[in-house]
Amino acid sequence: MSAATRTPGAPPAPGGSTPGSLPLPDAPEAARGRWAGFAALAGGLAMIVLDGTVVSVTTPAMVDDIGLTLSDAQWVSSGYAVVFAALLLTTGRLGDRHGRRLLFTIGVATFAAASLLVAAAQDPASLIGARMVQGVGGALVLPSTLSTLNATFRGRDRAVAFGLWGAVMAGAAAIGPLLGGWFATDFSWRWVFLINLPVAAVVLGLAIRFVPETRGERVAGFDAAGLVLSAGGLGALVFGLIEAPVIGWFRPRQDFDLLGMTWPQTASVSAAFVALVVGALATALLFVVERHRGRKGRAVVLDLSLFAVPTFAWGNLTAAMVAVGEFALLFVLPLYLVYAGRLSVLQAGGVLAAMAGGAFVAGARARSLARRLGPPRVVALGLGLELVATVAAAWTLPSGAPVWLVAVLLAGYGLGLGLASAQLTSTVLRDVPVERSGAAAATQSTVRQLGSAFGAALAGTVLAVGFAITVPQRLALVDGVSHDDALVMIDYMTGTAGAVISWIHAKGTDGYFGALGPQVADQLSIAFAQSAGAALWAAAVFLALGLAGALAVGRASRRAADGVVEA
Repeated sequence: MSAATRTPGAPPAPGGSTPGSLPLPDAPEAARGRWAGFAALAGGLAMIVLDGTVVSVTTPAMVDDIGLTLSDAQWVSSGYAVVFAALLLTTGRLGDRHGRRLLFTIGVATFAAASLLVAAAQDPASLIGARMVQGVGGALVLPSTLSTLNATFRGRDRAVAFGLWGAVMAGAAAIGPLLGGWFATDFSWRWVFLINLPVAAVVLGLAIRFVPETRGERVAGFDAAGLVLSAGGLGALVFGLIEAPVIGWFRPRQDFDLLGMTWPQTASVSAAFVALVVGALATALLFVVERHRGRKGRAVVLDLSLFAVPTFAWGNLTAAMVAVGEFALLFVLPLYLVYAGRLSVLQAGGVLAAMAGGAFVAGARARSLARRLGPPRVVALGLGLELVATVAAAWTLPSGAPVWLVAVLLAGYGLGLGLASAQLTSTVLRDVPVERSGAAAATQSTVRQLGSAFGAALAGTVLAVGFAITVPQRLALVDGVSHDDALVMIDYMTGTAGAVISWIHAKGTDGYFGALGPQVADQLSIAFAQSAGAALWAAAVFLALGLAGALAVGRASRRAADGVVEA
């Protein structure tokens, strides 16, 4: 594919009217209207991003209130992300075809209704189900915001809009834990979701009044096979990763019940292994089907031809790897701070909010740095900071890092997050034609959400494996605790996501372990810290892969700017 020579970050030179573009008058009234529309889009974006990260710090409160297991806690986070990711490709195409503002408003309304269901949930099944409905709403909202920005802003305003879009995403992701901690401590975790109702009402009002309706290229037909394969394949993969530590990677460790059916412990292979195989096959078949349909000029949910654009291809790989690392970190740290660090939910939110401070400071500087260094270099700089902070946390957590050090490292991570998020999106989409922006935005959002789902699944898996190794080692140091008790505590640590530490500590010498209770709680805290450190090392590996991808994006961007022809 030939990449036209132009200034980095500038839109493709319009060769006339396209279905995805609008005439943009220079009148002040029109400019004000566009920015009022941007406020609506940013409000919708902030709402879904907040709910994607606020759950991390409210998970301990949910565990205590509803009785979530580690697997349930993973599904509260990953179930939302899986549905989100599975539908993004389809909703991006639907927005191009039927109208991006229409999809955005439907998504905001759906998200608000689902938030009410989350707030009313009384058991794990209803909570996870409502979170999945939220994923449907989020999948309608996110690609509509990106593709609308891509279609309605030009020149300097376009660069500013994308920079602000990235800053909103980074800031919302970072401030979510503090907001969640405040609500969970002073009110209830349920208010975190109820607050979405008035926010959604304001966003809908602004969107209907100020967001223009835009559409993209029309392709005949509907890709039902792509929808089924993407949703089924991705869902099966994440299901397998989340459930395998509990029910067994290959051989079943216990009976598994789902929708009234039981996969017995006597089966030859575990349900998780079957899910992983089915997911891998379905995902591979998705690529085959989409390539065939694309060559025939038929509708597809995954436009593989977009990956012929080097900045888009490398940028998506970068976004996926970074999301895995980021959400692994966000899943582990709140549980560690509350259960092993014995902080309140509000205190844990305050520590995590250090990331918000770093993100806001970096977000404000990202544009000026991008003008001097170029967006790809700013992304690489940001990811480098994230990687250094994560490695430092992984190194110090097992040795009992003080809370202030965790906060400092998170502030450094937030600096990197603000720089990378603010520039990565515009870099990925810079060479994509406007009329295909819906499909491109949906693809980018999909890989981010897949990364977040796999990040939570990865972190939970590493924690579970870590508990199996470290809990017996630590409890062996407590005279009077049997090996059988240690094995039981592995199941309790996994089944309560670490909350058993707080229970034993609260009982003191009056619990099951008697006078040994405080020693057991201390050793379990150390085991949690060691397991959390292992999870952060896994997160660091993916951030390192993301940094390598960002460097490749920079090389591709420079070649495109020089007019080098790419195959």
